[in-house]
Amino acid sequence: MKNKIVIALMLCMSVPVVAQQKEGSKQATVTLQDCIARGLENNFSIRMVKNRQQVSDNNATPATAGLLPTVDLSASYGGDFHTSRSTSRATGIATTEKNAYDGTLDVGVDLNWTVFDGFSVWTNYKQLQLMKQQGELETRMTVEDYVASVITEYYNFIQQKIRLENFRKNMELSRERFRNVQISYSIGTYSLADYLQAKVYFNADSAQYMKQLEALNTSRINLNELLSNDDVTAFINVHDTLIDVNPNLQYEDLWRSTLATNSSLLLADNNSAVVQAEYKKVMSRDYPYVNLNVGYGYTMNRYELAATKKRDNWGLSAGVTVGFNIFDGKRRMQKNNAQLDIEYANLERENLKLSLKASLNNYWQAYKNNLQILQKERENHETAVANYGLSYYIFSEGQLSGFELREAQNSLLESEESILAAEYDTKMCEVSLMLLSGKVMEYLAGN
Repeated sequence: MKNKIVIALMLCMSVPVVAQQKEGSKQATVTLQDCIARGLENNFSIRMVKNRQQVSDNNATPATAGLLPTVDLSASYGGDFHTSRSTSRATGIATTEKNAYDGTLDVGVDLNWTVFDGFSVWTNYKQLQLMKQQGELETRMTVEDYVASVITEYYNFIQQKIRLENFRKNMELSRERFRNVQISYSIGTYSLADYLQAKVYFNADSAQYMKQLEALNTSRINLNELLSNDDVTAFINVHDTLIDVNPNLQYEDLWRSTLATNSSLLLADNNSAVVQAEYKKVMSRDYPYVNLNVGYGYTMNRYELAATKKRDNWGLSAGVTVGFNIFDGKRRMQKNNAQLDIEYANLERENLKLSLKASLNNYWQAYKNNLQILQKERENHETAVANYGLSYYIFSEGQLSGFELREAQNSLLESEESILAAEYDTKMCEVSLMLLSGKVMEYLAGN
């Protein structure tokens, strides 16, 4: 009796890897870190957002803000043909000069520089730096969301592989049972109803296994798409065979990290700084402005009829313009709107902070609850394995009906599925907590 129970238990708990080896032979094993690194390098969404970030980086220069002077080089040449008639007062003789040509050449270099405009130029430069930071934060947010997506699909792929193995084991149990019933039916020990029932169970479990193959293929295609692989149907042999859950997360540490490094919160802080800078630009109109102009030019005049045939002028010119805007009817309205924008940005940040706290607490409660569920399901699985082993022995002795054995088999499969679901749900809560707290990139380092 003990030997039969042991055989049944080994059949329940064995994890053949024939399918995995067949798949793995087509491609090298990849870890989660490999998938993340490959995706960050190749994914089109990441490459597009980095392209947009480069635009913000290029704009964040003193020249774009207007801090540097402008230097213009200009040259022009003009001339005219004209006919001139003059009459001498003394003699009364008229003299006509036809097609006389006069020409003028101008060449100059001009420098224009806004020396002071109520700190508006410096505020422009600060805004451009903030926009650069905003681009970096938006890129970081996209990268973090992408990494979380890769982690989710990576562990979903593992989940589907484990589920496929569970269904395969379940199918093997039904196959073994069908084989035994078939033998017993042929010698008259079991009835035709027992034989047909066993066959129905085996066929149903085989169909379930085949459907799970489709789910695994779908997950593989999704993972290939995330990694931007040209062949979205390529086999992927992942290194991990289990869903490893981190049971050591601490709420206080996660909340502190959320306040300090959450991308959305940092982006809200950046937006507050942008609208505050816009307010300073409006207020800068209360100050005078000072413009400096410096130029160096050369002018050549050519005369065909005048007493002077040619004249050249060159030299330096300089000037300072000081002005003050006495009245601007829109300033008060713009000032009020800018103050409202600051208030709105602050309220938006506080609302986001509250939303993040609520999300963190929701995921934290789910995470802790799933850890407890996982522990209970593992204990329940041990009982289900022992129950099936005993039921299989009693069935083989002819003292248990096929229906009762099926119930024990279903209980075993349900316990395996419950463990898998609890592991995956706990992992997803863990990933969400790491994403909210700005720690999701730690998965790239293998932490």
